[in-house]
Amino acid sequence: MIEPKPHVAVLMGGWSSERPVSLMSGNGVADALESRGYRVTRIDMGRDVAVKLAQAAPDVVFNALHGAPGEDGTVQGMLDLMGIPYTHSGLTTSVIAIDKELTKRALVPQGIPMPGGRLVRSDDLYAGDPIPRPYVLKPAAEGSSVGVAIVTDESHCGNPIRRDAEGPWQHFPELMAEPFIRGRELTTAVMGGADGPRALCVTELKPKSGFYDFEAKYTDGMTEHVCPADIPADVTQACLDLALRAHVLLGCKGASRSDFRWDDNQGVEGLFLLEVNTQPGMTPLSLVPEQAKHCGMDYATLVEAIVADALNGGAQVKGADSA
Repeated sequence: MIEPKPHVAVLMGGWSSERPVSLMSGNGVADALESRGYRVTRIDMGRDVAVKLAQAAPDVVFNALHGAPGEDGTVQGMLDLMGIPYTHSGLTTSVIAIDKELTKRALVPQGIPMPGGRLVRSDDLYAGDPIPRPYVLKPAAEGSSVGVAIVTDESHCGNPIRRDAEGPWQHFPELMAEPFIRGRELTTAVMGGADGPRALCVTELKPKSGFYDFEAKYTDGMTEHVCPADIPADVTQACLDLALRAHVLLGCKGASRSDFRWDDNQGVEGLFLLEVNTQPGMTPLSLVPEQAKHCGMDYATLVEAIVADALNGGAQVKGADSA
């Protein structure tokens, strides 16, 4: 007798700024699992999510949420209390990885190159620049390049920044200010598994205009994906090594994606890790499915592998969740 496949609840939606992306990810995952014969319950994240999960009684949750509360440890803690296995990283790792300052504190002392910078109160920006221009301002705990601004001498925000100028300073009380690194956008996915995590490949992202912001990420045709990236072999290897090390050091499980900025005038010394995404997108334009496909794994197989990893307890690596 063939044993039935697990019942998977797919958590998606929610109320973060990344809700539309999460709905695309979640429905794509659910469709893929159903095509492989899984029983699937789709749950649009609401305040009653614990009640819905208790009623559904799934064997495992596929966490397709992006941003808070699905990526910051909140949902992970709830699922831990309910005793339901779930995909991707656990509570402690999620808390650290979504916070750009905590990520730097965890990774930089271990030799992972990241941009300098510091946290700044948004109100203080109206008095003067926190670091020399050009610099990047980004919310301390958001993903998908939400609220990112590049401040240059040519910026239309004024010098100092005007209170009426549109930017993240109007929407977030605290921001991370980092030196702007000229050059190219690179990204590397890492997949967990029974034999431990492995880095897949490197993709270069070439926005048609501006920089790789939220619109460029999720609007078809606005960004060219070069997979694998046409870059020197030593830079490729450095991306693979750094992404894998960051995944392990933070204690990530399932899939993660590390984003880099590379100053191609400086060779491998110009490579900097920007952030580690513990809930990478699973939309048709997303980078993890694209890299998995390059490595011979189609979308449905990728989703199944992430579910299997969750049911097996995730890769047991030394890091934030297993220390």
